[in-house]
Amino acid sequence: MKRALLIGIDRYDRFNDLGGCVNDVDALEPLLSRNDDDSPNFDCEKRTSDTGGVTRDRLLDDLDALFAGGAEVAVLYFAGHGDERANDVALVTQDGTNGTPGIAFSEVLTKVAQSPIAEIIIMLDCCFSGAAGGIPQLGISAAAVRSGVSILMASRGDQTAAEAAGRGLFSTYLCGALEGGAADVLGKVTVAGLYSYLDESFGAWDQRPMFKANVDRLHVIRTCKPAVPLPELRQINLLFPTADHVFPLDPSYEDTAEPRNAEHEATFKTLQRYRAAKLVDPVGEEHMYYAAMNSTGCQLTPLGRHYWHMAEENRI
Repeated sequence: MKRALLIGIDRYDRFNDLGGCVNDVDALEPLLSRNDDDSPNFDCEKRTSDTGGVTRDRLLDDLDALFAGGAEVAVLYFAGHGDERANDVALVTQDGTNGTPGIAFSEVLTKVAQSPIAEIIIMLDCCFSGAAGGIPQLGISAAAVRSGVSILMASRGDQTAAEAAGRGLFSTYLCGALEGGAADVLGKVTVAGLYSYLDESFGAWDQRPMFKANVDRLHVIRTCKPAVPLPELRQINLLFPTADHVFPLDPSYEDTAEPRNAEHEATFKTLQRYRAAKLVDPVGEEHMYYAAMNSTGCQLTPLGRHYWHMAEENRI
């Protein structure tokens, strides 16, 4: 079982209103609740300033429910004001004041440390979010935040997080990553893939997303269409008996050549999909077509050799 709590706050009693946080939650919820093939993913609960409000007490109750037992994976997403604290950041709730702006992230990590859930992923789309997890917690260093926890943050601890066109920039790119921009060849989107995508989405003068984690494996947050259908990908070590094998090609593999060879043409379509996924390169030619017509061949790329080893070890 997987569950997600999505928080979006635009309206505040004592802080300036924002314009894109509810939109961010509304855009993120369908991407987390369903995979690309429409299969169920996270069971999502939304809390926004437009639907019932998000007070400090209500958010504390929601966090207790999110981190309670009964699930293998939990996601917390927060879009709203972040209030700069000494070596910390407070997640500002609607009823927040200057003295008590909301919930300090150290409070969140205290609940995380006590949670029985094995994998917890936290995404903070707020100003100064990079300070999250950067202070001692419960007498231990932040570097020892409990195993299984990943934190994605929209900006460094000394930076604001921008909105544009009615959305947070971080959330906009995050949704693009979940839609498939961060998917690997197998179609898997992990938290590390999300960060890699986000890191490349912002320039040197922009807000800089951050990533902190203590994990021994990468949980799949969403699955998308694989770059190569899995049955075909599993053939990679059959088509290439060794990782450095050169697959010989000739005109019979190209469907414009006569006489036609249906078996070779089917194999060539698979190799072309490998090529599109950057798993193979033609030998001595720029395109696979010419590799076939000029009877050269194709060979695995470094990425292709990686998936060859995975197939060899029955891991795909």
